[in-house]
Amino acid sequence: MILGQLLKSAVNIVRNLLWIGIILLCLSASSVQFRDPVDNVRRFTRQLEFEFVGWTLDALWSKIEQFSVSATARMSEESRKEFVVEYFDLLRESQQLQRQVESIVGDPDEAAQKGVLSDLQEQLKLIQMTLMERQPLVESILQQQATFVLAELGFGLGGRIIPPLAFEFTPLPLTLIVSPREVILQDANIPLDANLELSEKISLEEQVDRALKVSSLVVNIGGIGTYPTMVLESSSIAWVIDTVIHEWAHNYLTLRPLGLNYLKNSDLRTMNETTASIIGREVARQVLLRYFPNFVPKPVEPSSEQPPEDPEAFNFRAEMHETRIKADRLLAQGQIEQAEQYMQDRRQYFWDNGYRIRKLNQAYFAFHGAYADEPGGAAGENPVGDAVRALWDKIESPAEFLWTMSWMSNFSDLQEEIHDGATRP
Repeated sequence: MILGQLLKSAVNIVRNLLWIGIILLCLSASSVQFRDPVDNVRRFTRQLEFEFVGWTLDALWSKIEQFSVSATARMSEESRKEFVVEYFDLLRESQQLQRQVESIVGDPDEAAQKGVLSDLQEQLKLIQMTLMERQPLVESILQQQATFVLAELGFGLGGRIIPPLAFEFTPLPLTLIVSPREVILQDANIPLDANLELSEKISLEEQVDRALKVSSLVVNIGGIGTYPTMVLESSSIAWVIDTVIHEWAHNYLTLRPLGLNYLKNSDLRTMNETTASIIGREVARQVLLRYFPNFVPKPVEPSSEQPPEDPEAFNFRAEMHETRIKADRLLAQGQIEQAEQYMQDRRQYFWDNGYRIRKLNQAYFAFHGAYADEPGGAAGENPVGDAVRALWDKIESPAEFLWTMSWMSNFSDLQEEIHDGATRP
């Protein structure tokens, strides 16, 4: 019995290592950028870039240990759910304590600091130690739950998910986005050290903009489709599961044309990101329904008994959609300075309405406009997102939708698929 279990464990480890190797090769191939703009930008970022090799080796070893020794095998399904919920509750408490500590440290009243600061810091330290101990087990449980639902939805092959789903909670790199000034287009996307100060971000943007005559912006991200995937730790179970599935979808696509051609042009990037967003949202909903029904986001359903929406209420997506459309039109007319002044004025408008956008420029839209799983927003009048959503509406199966999208190599493939209504076997 024991020998059989050891052999089964060894086979699983070898199988997962093979998939890890395949995925890393594909990720390496798809991340090569031969365009001059990237090389030019890296003259300014080389000393600030995120070091993926060390992180990946550490994360892979952690995942291999999880694959080989499943501590969750002795836990019932109910105890697994409770363990995950308790972890997120504890994480929420940790974040609240962190905010209290930061508030007290910033308090000019030194007496108030001495009274409670040390106690709060000790509480925070103990909670953070507990979180570190529990984090690998929570990752393992969520991986198993998400894998089961993916297989149930038809994503698996013989009950196995390819590639195996694996993620790691980790601080995320920052990312420098660079766009030409005359058109909204992502020319460079370079991961940076996660600990850059605001002054360093601004200094880097100013250097790049001044030297290369471009528009740049350092942005925060929620996940990266490395292998294992990188996921920002959040106290929202719903957001975390959505992001875990979203990044797994990127790994899935990386093994096929849509992912391999991610960097080819903005249409393919939008197709890729929008597809991953749709799959992330839908599969995460299924995971929540099965394991954490109390955390399923409640749909907003219109009712005749409800008063009509306040026409004066600020609508972020609608306002951002309008901003993108007008900025595109000004740029198309060659009015670059006018477009940049318009975006700056609109940034102030968003700020005044509670949306603390540090910089609104061509690079902002080049990044955020690729996520078009919902109408409106930063994508503007780009038809690619509309087309991906149209195909999603036609295909009932999430697995079939992802499979169909994964084999596309250009936007015309998507247009033909919608027009013909054909789906691949």
